[in-house]
Amino acid sequence: MSRLGRLNRGETNIDFLKVWKRTLIFSGVLVIISLLSLFTRGLNLGIDFEGGVSWEVSAPGVSVSEARSALESVGEGSAKIQIVGSDIVRVQGPEATPEHEAEVRQKLADLAGTDVGNVSVSTVGASWGSDITKSAIRALVFFFIAILIYLSIRLEWRMAVAAIVAVFHDVLISVGVYSVFQFEVTPGTVIAFLTILGYSIYDTIVVDDKIKENERLVGQSGRMTYGQMTSLSMNQVLLRSLNTSIVSIIPVIALLVVGAGIMGAVTLEEFSIALLVGLVVGAYSSIGVAAPVLVWLKEREPKNRTIRERLAAQGVDVLHNAPRPTGQRLLEVEDQSHGRRDPGALDPDDDAPVTDDDQPGAPSTTTTQAPRPAAPAPSGAIPPRPRKKGRKR
Repeated sequence: MSRLGRLNRGETNIDFLKVWKRTLIFSGVLVIISLLSLFTRGLNLGIDFEGGVSWEVSAPGVSVSEARSALESVGEGSAKIQIVGSDIVRVQGPEATPEHEAEVRQKLADLAGTDVGNVSVSTVGASWGSDITKSAIRALVFFFIAILIYLSIRLEWRMAVAAIVAVFHDVLISVGVYSVFQFEVTPGTVIAFLTILGYSIYDTIVVDDKIKENERLVGQSGRMTYGQMTSLSMNQVLLRSLNTSIVSIIPVIALLVVGAGIMGAVTLEEFSIALLVGLVVGAYSSIGVAAPVLVWLKEREPKNRTIRERLAAQGVDVLHNAPRPTGQRLLEVEDQSHGRRDPGALDPDDDAPVTDDDQPGAPSTTTTQAPRPAAPAPSGAIPPRPRKKGRKR
């Protein structure tokens, strides 16, 4: 079967225990780069956060350098000048007196060859930008607290801690990207950052829910460590996690290309860039950050540590995926309350030789085998049904 087919059936065998070492190193490098950039370069805060005055005028054919040369005579040669869309010249500077605002307005009208009334002016106070910053930080703190409480109740506190670490990782790297490339931070950027937190948590919960479902593999069989079970769960849910991320990213790319690239909508560009960065980082962190942090916390529990030590003493390589010998299959453990089957402990009857009677259409033979003692049923599970012998012809 092809790799795509195995991925579609959840039958991939990626050794995530080995991959996680690389992802954690990679994440550590990204976090260090983000912190260094934030402390050295800072963020390119928009006028909504710093306060100031913004002038806009339609001036087809006017370049940024021409606008800067024209504004030097009124003391705005160092102002932030942008070409918005195809022909809108935007100039942003610090707060100024009404007289100075009128001078810049007249200069832009002369540059564009239009009436002074066509030059729009907007003033934003620094206190308003400070209020936005405080509100964003407050919303972020409330989000962390709510997620910590919910996941602790829904799953367990270790999964909640791993999810919070992954979300904090996403926010830090996303902000670091804005610092490194000096993208302008606007209220639309803040809204996008708060939006990606929900996507990141959702993707992490998808993975954690499968891990929680497969925890019986460790307790009942005792043939794999918690890390090996988590790696198995990641392989089973990998396609769903990828589909969730891809379906979320495609509309954002369309928004960035059509809205910002073709239509020239600056607000859509500010929102979609932050959303795209956050979605990519969030999809990566649910696999490469949240899962290894959870394994690190869970394998310090006494029961999981005992299983790991026992397997290591038996010569099992606990640093890689659990081995799957040929002819061995997973026992389907029936869930009595839901009447369904799930991969569970390994079937001890898998090593039993197969007789000719077990094969359809084979001639009848009388092969006698010594009876094998019945394996004890795992707690809370119905034992497997005995194999049926073929009918003699």
